[in-house]
Amino acid sequence: MQTGFYKDKKILITGGTGTIGVHLIKKLLLDEPQVIRVFSRDEYKQYELSLALKDQSSKLRFLIGDVRDYQRLLRAMEDIDYVFHLAAMKHVPFCEYNPFEAVQTNVLGTQNIIQASITNNVKRVLFTSTDKAISPTNTYGATKLTGERLIAAAESQKGSTQTIFSAVRFGNVMGSRGSVIPLFKQQVLDQKSITITDPNMLRYMMTPSQAINLILKANEMATGGEVFVLKMPVVRIGDLANALIEQAVEKYDLTHQTEIQYVGLRPGEKQFEELMTMDERTIAEENEDMYTIPSSFKHQSHLERREPLDLPMIPVSAEVIKQWLREEELI
Repeated sequence: MQTGFYKDKKILITGGTGTIGVHLIKKLLLDEPQVIRVFSRDEYKQYELSLALKDQSSKLRFLIGDVRDYQRLLRAMEDIDYVFHLAAMKHVPFCEYNPFEAVQTNVLGTQNIIQASITNNVKRVLFTSTDKAISPTNTYGATKLTGERLIAAAESQKGSTQTIFSAVRFGNVMGSRGSVIPLFKQQVLDQKSITITDPNMLRYMMTPSQAINLILKANEMATGGEVFVLKMPVVRIGDLANALIEQAVEKYDLTHQTEIQYVGLRPGEKQFEELMTMDERTIAEENEDMYTIPSSFKHQSHLERREPLDLPMIPVSAEVIKQWLREEELI
């Protein structure tokens, strides 16, 4: 993180009590912001976080609210410098079964963020997207793709407003709520079979620390309308399950045998995810740890096209997965 970038700044984090939100808050506090407003609708999670961070209570404000409520957002953004928009419906099957609920949170909620930030002259807004937004096969991915387009359109159509809008595109964040690692861990501890869709399924994954570094670096680099994509490692789900079982057995001194049960793909799931479309791969700029995709509203004649970037899908080794599980204390 760029030292001093957030010093004395006022920050709003929507979805601030989620896994990424909590990690982001802790990282931002190191840079001595003036205040961080933690915005979410989870009352109990806000209470838990307020206890965990009571030593930093002078810099934190806990706001109950929903991104669907424009008036609440408008009030929450008063005098704010930076907005990190993390709030979303993310669980693929639940978004499939409740598609309009996903639209209201992920699409209408994002438009509310845009309008409230323009009205309040916020300096920067960073939207968090997903690799599932690429050629989406499910409601979640489709709503996040729409969110990306709303952010790009806001940057293009903002007129004299100084707000800088940008987005980051994530893979799966290891250990986040509703993800496979907490599920696998609980299944092992409950002496149940681990249920996985397909052992050969490949997923882009990153640790919470990697996700936070991407968010902060992207927010500092943004000039407007870009989508930043982390160079994420690829994990084979079968390797992840076996590594987690081995680490859990070692840590908790388990004696029972854990079996792996294959249940097949759920509605809307892909066997393999993508980071960028083929068209994006011809215009994206590459640096050491991320790709930068220019705004989709830039005139095509102004974009330098080249051979599509090569995005290898080589899974990391089981040893690397075990190292991540230990270092991030995910077991």
